[in-house]
Order: sequence, then structure tokens, then C-alpha cells
Amino acid sequence: MTSMASKGYDRLTKADRRAIEAGVRARKGCREIAASIGRSPSTVTEEVRRNRTWAHKDCKGMRAVTIPEQQRRCERLVRWPWVCNGCFTFPRACGRRHRCEYSAIFAQALADETLSSSRRGINAREEDFERIAFTTRDDVSRGMSPEQICMAHPHLGLAPSTLYRWIERGYLGMSNLDLRRKVGYKPRKGQGAPKPTSHGPERSYAAFCALGEEACGRACEMDTVMGRASDTRCLLTLLLRPCRLQLTMLLEEKSSSEVVRALDALERALGRTVFSRLFDPILTDNGPEFADTEGMERSLSEGARTHVFYCDVRASQQKGRCERNHVELRKLLPKGRGIVFDELDRADCAVVMSHLNSEPRPSLLGMSPLSMLRAADPEAHEALCCALGMAELPYGEVGMTLDAVNREREARGARPLG
Repeated sequence: MTSMASKGYDRLTKADRRAIEAGVRARKGCREIAASIGRSPSTVTEEVRRNRTWAHKDCKGMRAVTIPEQQRRCERLVRWPWVCNGCFTFPRACGRRHRCEYSAIFAQALADETLSSSRRGINAREEDFERIAFTTRDDVSRGMSPEQICMAHPHLGLAPSTLYRWIERGYLGMSNLDLRRKVGYKPRKGQGAPKPTSHGPERSYAAFCALGEEACGRACEMDTVMGRASDTRCLLTLLLRPCRLQLTMLLEEKSSSEVVRALDALERALGRTVFSRLFDPILTDNGPEFADTEGMERSLSEGARTHVFYCDVRASQQKGRCERNHVELRKLLPKGRGIVFDELDRADCAVVMSHLNSEPRPSLLGMSPLSMLRAADPEAHEALCCALGMAELPYGEVGMTLDAVNREREARGARPLG
């Protein structure tokens, strides 16, 4: 026998309800049933009364009980056992039109429905909910995710899953269409097995992994981002794995000479020591713009400034952090909005990097990439900000939409993008 003290105020389980049904059918008293499951007699009585079901003699289904007035004449329905299956004449017909029963299966379903309905809606005062709704709508309009909103506003006392659920149900005057990642993407087409890189096994992804966990963890992932097919210019992106810092540099054309020129300019601004500390090794794909391996590795002074490795063909997931961060970059420079990359300049790249790297990241425990770099390497933080024009923005000024870029262009007197 289970002790009543050990049960505490736990809800009745399926096993408890099966024991109650068996006890009722065996015509036991409520105290005897309660003692057998370690509950109080009032708990058993209330359970039978609340979750009993009834059926008309011409109806096969059962539903929640509402005892008609004429049915109350039966004494077994106004006191224990409260149901017909505790009667000596059950299951024989007694002549009454309605039959009331306690079934563990139906009782469990009714209890689950009651529990589910009690959790619907919003458990917050009206003024607190209005503040949450205003904060959420403002932050989502700037491209923030529920995770970032909850980390930036801990005083709201909400979990990201709660915000996702409220938005999905329309409680905040929003829907899943307002959340970019919830809308979904087209599935990738099936492709064959990846081919080995054309740059030789010494620069393959397997050779990169052989460097060891520490070297792979501090690596830089490099890629390019294109605008329209007719654009000449494109963006070179460099992602620092340790702090998720995303750098963007404007290339006049998508060529290997332009990539080498951009890396030379970066080394010239940072110095070889800082450059090698941040960008050695580099992991990139097999695009033709990354074909000049020697040029990318060769230092302006003497020797090698970095070591370049290549992913397997059609295996962009091997530099997945960079690919994932391009999703955040596309919030600021979205596709399909008529954005012409040929109209971009260095100031636009600085604005994009400032907002992108000031965005709090759940993977960094709520810190932004710039704040993480500043804490880990103040010298590199200052050098990069001076060289590329980045600035660390407070959360309230971070905007992850095209409007953030266009506001800066308008302040400079430039024509808006898109």
C-alpha cells in the first residue's frame, strides 16, 4: 500500500483511476478505495463525481455527465457511489433512460482536457502583457529572435519557447510570418557524394581536421556573398570561429586577385602578428575566387601569414558557421529586394558589420561577437574596429533589417538600397 504522505498533492494517475474503477465495480466503499491508492476519501469521491460520464440507452457514445432532474431520483447518483456501475443491478437494465458510469479511460481524457484548457491563454497581468507585447513587437521589427529578446530583457521573466508559442497563437498581434526562421526554406535538391577538392590532399578538409581541435577551433571561415547576377561587386566574408565575428569586405569583382588584395589590405591595417592570430588557419570552399592559394598565404613582409584549407566539393556544411551567419547577414542585405551590390561602399560594409556583430547570440550566452572579442583580445578588437570602421552598438540601437542600413545611407546623403 502506498502511503498517503508520500503522495502529497500529486494528481491522480491512470493507475489510480483504474483502481478506482475496479473498486467501484466491486462495490467497495470510498474509504476502502482511498486507502488502497494512498489518497483521501474526499479525493476519490470528488474524482468520481467530476469525471463520471453518462449515456442514453439509445446512444452508444459516452460524454461528460449532466444528470437530468428525473434521473436524480436514483439514490446511487446523489451519494456514493455516484454512478450506475457501483449498483447491484449493473450491467442489467434498470428501466431508466440514462446510465451514469465511471470509466478510467474517459476519466483520464476528461482530466487531461481540463488540465490542457487551464493552461491556455496568458498567465500575466494586463499591464505586464502590454509591456511584453510592445517590447516583443519592437525587437522583432528590428530582426531579433525570441532567444535574443529574452536574453536582452530578463526582467520579462519569459522563456523563448513561451514567446514562440504566443506569437504562433497570435497573442501579440503577430504570427509566424514575422519570424524569418519560422517561415521555412525550400528543401535542398538531392546530390551525389562529394568529390575531393582539386587543391590536393595537403589542403583538403581531412588535412584541416588533422591540425587538431585547438587549431580548428580558432580557424577563420571564408566565403563570398553575391547580389544580383548582373552585379560586378560582391562581398568577401570572414568569420572568426571563437567569437562568431563576421567581417565583410567589398570586392570590386569576384576574382582571386581581388581576394588577395583584400587580405593584403587587412594585413596592412592590422599588422602581421594580429592578422596571423585571427586568420590562421583559413577554411574556405572551392570557388574560383579562392584559387590563388599562394597569394592568400603569402605575407606582405616575409614568409606565410596564414594556411588555407578547402572544404570537400559540395560540402558547404563543413564551414557551417559561416553559412549560418550569412542568414543574419541577409537580414540586413536581403535577397529579392532590388539591392544592387554595385552601389555598396565601405561605409555600408561598416554599418552591416556594426549591427551584425553587436547582435547578442545565444551561442555566446547572450554576448555579442564584438563584446566577446573585446573581452578575449582587446588589441585585435581595437585594430579591427579602426581598420574596418566597426562600432559596438547597444542592444536598443541594433537593427537587423535593411532599414538600419538605409538610415545610415540617408544620413550620408546616399540613395537608399532597394
